[in-house]
Amino acid sequence: MIEIDGSVLEGGGQILRTALALSAITGRPVRIYNIRARRSNPGLQQQHLTGVIAAARISNAQVTGAVKGSTELVFRPGRISCGDFRFDIGTAGAITLVIQTILPILIYAPCRSTVTITGGTDVPWSPPIDYVRFVMLPMLSLFGVKAELKLVRRGHYPRGGGGEVILTVEPGG
Repeated sequence: MIEIDGSVLEGGGQILRTALALSAITGRPVRIYNIRARRSNPGLQQQHLTGVIAAARISNAQVTGAVKGSTELVFRPGRISCGDFRFDIGTAGAITLVIQTILPILIYAPCRSTVTITGGTDVPWSPPIDYVRFVMLPMLSLFGVKAELKLVRRGHYPRGGGGEVILTVEPGG
């Protein structure tokens, strides 16, 4: 099992998102500890927890420690699946951060996937949805990634998580 200290460098959620994606892609289990230890509210917040749940569902993973506030998580991925998925952050938490977690995994899925995510589209300290739509995905397409993002409606922090997007990913990027 790979052990990762989540407090390294800036100690934020990016360590978690990257570790989950790489674990799912490689099939190697990972234990992440000190999750978001350098933040004023350490541990998994709702958007991070939704990313964990989404990665686990897509990769048929077994997970321990997937609860709000948890500072430690063990993720044992299975086989990556594809199809239609729906994930609701339940707050105005950043949809774009969930996308950062699952997009790399879905590139390795055996077939096309469509993911509907509800939450916040424009959230402080996170890439806005227009950045993902008009910058990130076009740049990734230069590397062969075939993904589209449809904005159904915006959800702004802190008013609420009424935003909704539909991410479609073709395998084999």
